[in-house]
Amino acid sequence: MTTTGHQIVFANSQNLSMLADDSIDLVVTSPPYPMIQMWDSLFASFSKAIAGALKNQNGDKAFSLMHQELDAVWKEMYRVLKNGGFLCINIGDAVRTLRDRFQLFPNHSRIIAACTETGFHLLPVVLWRKQTNAPNKFMGSGMLPAGAYVTLEHEYILIFRKGDKRLFTHPSEKLARQESAFFWEERNIWFSDVWDFKGASQTLNHKKLRERSAAFPFELPFRLIQMYSLKQDTVLDPFLGTGITTLAAMASCRNSVGIELDGNFQQIILDQARAAQPGLNQRISERLASHAQFIETRNSSGKNLKHMNAPHGFPVMTRQERELRIESIADILVESDKEIKVMYRQLSADNPPAAPTAPLNLPENIRQRSLAF
Repeated sequence: MTTTGHQIVFANSQNLSMLADDSIDLVVTSPPYPMIQMWDSLFASFSKAIAGALKNQNGDKAFSLMHQELDAVWKEMYRVLKNGGFLCINIGDAVRTLRDRFQLFPNHSRIIAACTETGFHLLPVVLWRKQTNAPNKFMGSGMLPAGAYVTLEHEYILIFRKGDKRLFTHPSEKLARQESAFFWEERNIWFSDVWDFKGASQTLNHKKLRERSAAFPFELPFRLIQMYSLKQDTVLDPFLGTGITTLAAMASCRNSVGIELDGNFQQIILDQARAAQPGLNQRISERLASHAQFIETRNSSGKNLKHMNAPHGFPVMTRQERELRIESIADILVESDKEIKVMYRQLSADNPPAAPTAPLNLPENIRQRSLAF
């Protein structure tokens, strides 16, 4: 039976001495956003200089100092990532009025500069366009020219690689890569440079944790893990929060390590893991149901698929999908307050998943971003 392990570590992500050099295959994370007011007091708690800059409304200085805190994390990510491994960072820019001056603080470009200086190679980025319920919202002078500002309704998913392309030379590596394939129709959506789906609402009852959090929907890390890692790879999130990256790794048959500074998140992470099996299996089932619909649409248009997937016995678009293998979660065991074990069962024509009956409903279907270094 296939199994994966998921570690929860409460530590400062600026110094991850418990992780060996070149031990991580993929990093997926979303840090706290510098110059977003909800995180001011938390950034200030890490540095008197930041607190002073904010008090004096020196935005440029505060922006620079906040990013210096994050820079140390990106350097650790470079150390622990394997050659050919990817670093995926979800980040939004900030707008702020200080000293009666409104301006943009470009978090994404500052992180790009820091990561490339560290040694990462920048790849094409994804714009995550977050759907909004207020399409008529505007900033500034309304209908009068020369004083209004466009609204920020997107965030960035920055994608970096350490070193050269990952090589797959051993037969076992090649097979693992083939079994980790995604569907042709998934590729066409996932590898677009614009993603368009909703963010996740914040529903934490814990006031202090809610003040240290922001939405990160399950679909975002789930896609990135499928795109940039193989089954049994290890995924790291240095800003774990409530642990949605861990859940996405569990659904993807990957191992994971989550780093979180705030111990108050511990019970939330464990409770979500214990309750996650139905929701994660539903997302797995939705992949197969969506592919079945794709097959039906192709057949009805007279464009039959020419290749057959061996593990599941259904047609696929390309030769690269023939060994694609999807497993459902058989059990989730919370073995300690810092270790989760997941066991999987093979899906086949004789052992199909339950058909999804409702939209994905993960417990606490949010990803909290904490100020955890």
